[in-house]
Amino acid sequence: MKKNVFFTITCLFIFTSFWGCDVLLGTKKDPVVDDVFQQGNIDPTSTISNLGYVPINPVWYFNQPTDVYVGYDEMVYVTDADGLHILDQKGTKYKTIPILNATDVTQDRRLLTYVVGRINYPVTIGTTTQIKNLPAIYIIKNAPTNNHQIIDTLIHPFCDITRASIPFRPEDEQVSFTGIATLHDNTFYVSRTGNLNTGTGFPAPDNAILVFNKDFQNTNYINELDPINTNLRSAVKVSGIAGFAAPPQLVSGINISKDFILTQKSATEAEYAVLWIKRIDDVDLGTSYTENASLLTQDTSKADRFLYQSFRFAQPEDICIAPDASGYIFVVDSGKDSLFIFNQAGYEGVNKPANSNFRKQVLASFGGLGNGPKQFNNPSGVAYFKKMVYVADKDNNRVCRFKLSTDLQ
Repeated sequence: MKKNVFFTITCLFIFTSFWGCDVLLGTKKDPVVDDVFQQGNIDPTSTISNLGYVPINPVWYFNQPTDVYVGYDEMVYVTDADGLHILDQKGTKYKTIPILNATDVTQDRRLLTYVVGRINYPVTIGTTTQIKNLPAIYIIKNAPTNNHQIIDTLIHPFCDITRASIPFRPEDEQVSFTGIATLHDNTFYVSRTGNLNTGTGFPAPDNAILVFNKDFQNTNYINELDPINTNLRSAVKVSGIAGFAAPPQLVSGINISKDFILTQKSATEAEYAVLWIKRIDDVDLGTSYTENASLLTQDTSKADRFLYQSFRFAQPEDICIAPDASGYIFVVDSGKDSLFIFNQAGYEGVNKPANSNFRKQVLASFGGLGNGPKQFNNPSGVAYFKKMVYVADKDNNRVCRFKLSTDLQ
């Protein structure tokens, strides 16, 4: 790959228009994608535009990174095969905390860091004690400092209130925690997947979103979400989850919505693999969760593609929501090796610049299988902080950073 080609102004403008094309966001093994990035060819019917995401150098290298997050403390957190890495925003590594099979990381407003991983844990079965490899969430205080402490560890199935009186099952070793979404009040949601999904009720199915209070206690699970059949209100093999409260702490106040958006990497292809779930708190009826039906409205005069477009995704892995005025929703998809960008109306693309000739959202999604500056190989995590987008590009062993061309000042 001749990297110099990608960093010339001319090629940047050309590629930006092409990255939104269907051809590029197709299969992982797409010879057209390879030809475009290796030879610099473009679709002659594409419209040349200078609005798109620009790679920021240098990239940061890790051992198969699975997630990336920028905290309220403005430190960068990366999980990979070696555990949890903590960096500053220049990429200087401060420390590594070994955590078994670390896959996801987030932080709450108390600066407590949550890491999804596994733990080898003694379980009593009958009259014997056996070591089982179980999903766990490590809660870390003072993570960037020399005296960090793991103040709690949430272990499946023992952290699930609906499993308190249920004996340990062999299938519990097949369960995984796949993400955490912290809210403005330090409560949080945990996404979980597994094979035992007999329907809603008690105990909770393995495919579920668990609800925790700020003291790390499971209070319930969201029984309105179908664990078996994908639809507008389902939780089938959830691969990622994001809330609307996110750093930095804004002067205008943090988003207090308790809605969340999840990604489903189901065994059978989901028509709508990214779902916005709305929380309704009623004084008389209590708390309930439902679909965001407004996203089904697709105004083609405002956008060409949509979040709720049928089969838009192949294997979405992770999601994040920009807390700033843009409100962009970012999704990484390992099946298409791509990063997708939407606004909160569900329209794909970035907002058109003021006084521009654009009439619709400007397609800015990009990717394709490869190791070029705007290609990916199994992207697994995505984060956003102060107009910078971070992608954990797992099988390229790197974290890539991008900025919108109009934000380069």
